[in-house]
Amino acid sequence: MAYFLQQAANGLFPAAIYGLLAYGYTLTFAVTRRANLAHGALFALLGQITILATVFSYRIFRLELWAALIFGIALAAAFAWVISQLVSRHVFEPLARQSPNAMIAATLALMIVFLELGRIASDARDFWLPPMLAAPATLLSSGGIAITLTAIQLLAIAASLAALGAANLFIRRSAFGKHWNAMAQDPLAASLCGIDPKSTLIRTVLVSSGLTLIAAVLAAVYYGNVSFGEGLTYGLKILLISAAGGFASPLVSA
Repeated sequence: MAYFLQQAANGLFPAAIYGLLAYGYTLTFAVTRRANLAHGALFALLGQITILATVFSYRIFRLELWAALIFGIALAAAFAWVISQLVSRHVFEPLARQSPNAMIAATLALMIVFLELGRIASDARDFWLPPMLAAPATLLSSGGIAITLTAIQLLAIAASLAALGAANLFIRRSAFGKHWNAMAQDPLAASLCGIDPKSTLIRTVLVSSGLTLIAAVLAAVYYGNVSFGEGLTYGLKILLISAAGGFASPLVSA
């Protein structure tokens, strides 16, 4: 039983990462009705940017580790904003009205671009962050065996739950959330009621990219490395997780 409880506790952090990614994926899918194969690749790219910028500023600028990490997160956030603007305006918005195959082909191309950007930026090498907040904390004892998680695991799980809760509250209570819900249910009726589909889509992709950024930063800090090749793996898993949860509610998919 103790072994099972420890493994279940260890699975909480990956589940939190997948939850953030699935929530963001479902937000975009609900308003486009098109599969996005580049979602996992964006996660990997933002994680790599965080690590590469942190390592660069630590080695070149001689910043303290915490300052270098803040610099890396800020740079990754800037990239997430730029990418969300470009992709939503020039890929998702024009292709949302076309055949589903057009979106699949375009996001497949985006996935390849993101993966190659990560590979070229890292020179096909792995850079690692040092362990952070790795001291174990005892959750409970079973049969004289302690069930533990590290401080970074607990912090990351709490941050993921807080981000999911804030995003869900924002979708339920804000004007944007009402517009998103209307577009998800019936885009034509929403447009006839005065809701701007383009603006709603752009803001949806921005929120989705923000959740992807949080997941990427948490994975980079906890694992110490996010390889460019992980984008395809995460993308396929998120697609399957979201499909199993259904696309009607982001929280259910997450």
